[in-house]
Amino acid sequence: MSEQALSERPPTENEVRAASEAARLLAKALTPAGLPISVEKNGDQFQLELPAPLGQLILDVLTHVGRGEMITLVPYGAELTTKEAADLLNVSRPFLVKLLDEGVIGHHKVGSHRRIRASELLGYKAKRDEERRAALTELQRLGQEFDAD
Repeated sequence: MSEQALSERPPTENEVRAASEAARLLAKALTPAGLPISVEKNGDQFQLELPAPLGQLILDVLTHVGRGEMITLVPYGAELTTKEAADLLNVSRPFLVKLLDEGVIGHHKVGSHRRIRASELLGYKAKRDEERRAALTELQRLGQEFDAD
């Protein structure tokens, strides 16, 4: 197994297989009440029940790894560098800096470096994604009107 975190490299074939199998099994066990988990270590067995949202989070992570995707978990209160923020938005760093300079996304400076709160970035991303969905819906509506004529 590689020493590098999965946020820094794609998963190996063994990791993909293990994650796929774990996701398949956990998906069967997840209920609206939660996710029962049994862990055995050094002959001791521990039982716990995770609330359904935590179980779904674990299942989501395993599903992405099972698809061979790199993953990064970002705490809502984290402060990100411009490179990390640009990567999360899937935009170039210069484009992100332009958004920061225009005040579209809030940020602060630590010395000469900009830092963006994950909550600010995720708020911008949610708004951007909603605007894109609305524009796509409007284009679909216009396309249907055009086809009807």
